[in-house]
Amino acid sequence: MTTHPLANEAAYDCWAASYPPLPHNPLMRAEQQLVVELWPEVRGLRALDLASGTGRYGLLLQERGASDVVACDLSGGMLERSPLASRVRANMMHLPFAVGSFDIVVAGLAVGHAPRLRDWLDEVARVLAPGGCLVYSDFHPDAAAAGMTRSFVDDQQRKHVLEHRRYQLSDHLAAAPLAGLEIEVWREARVGRELREPFTGSVDFYRRRHDLAVVLAVRMRKLGG
Repeated sequence: MTTHPLANEAAYDCWAASYPPLPHNPLMRAEQQLVVELWPEVRGLRALDLASGTGRYGLLLQERGASDVVACDLSGGMLERSPLASRVRANMMHLPFAVGSFDIVVAGLAVGHAPRLRDWLDEVARVLAPGGCLVYSDFHPDAAAAGMTRSFVDDQQRKHVLEHRRYQLSDHLAAAPLAGLEIEVWREARVGRELREPFTGSVDFYRRRHDLAVVLAVRMRKLGG
């Protein structure tokens, strides 16, 4: 199998045709469980599913009673497959929303695509209302350091590896207060613990990667509420 280089936007457009609005592999299922456990009560909240893909978190927000759920993603291919009514194509570093537009922002496995963590947090904080909540996940830097990648195989059996920056937990801890955000809690998904679902080749994977952190999830609160 050959690796075919594409920029992230083009890669996600390519991936969209086989990317359902639900967690479709064991890592994503472990990641989603971790993220949803960090959510506050969302009923009645104005919600942004940031870097939404095909809308899995937006759908969950709607199911739990959030109001005015907006999906935002740079990939037009992903947004076309999203079942959410409100969809906005935009760069997550430059959001086309007014100050304080949302009470909660959820971003799944996307912050590693941000060129600068501090600037990303600044922009999310801008569109959050005072006291609003940000919950996001990232591919864990320890997993990246161990050689794991964000990748997929297309219908022509070409492997695409996504560009991903390795932000350490210390980077998140340092950037949050500078953006006017307070970290309330963070969690990790580890191989053999939160990630333990069997799959093809999982016996060897769990043996080699035992206790490796593969997902980082964080909940922050905007100060001033």
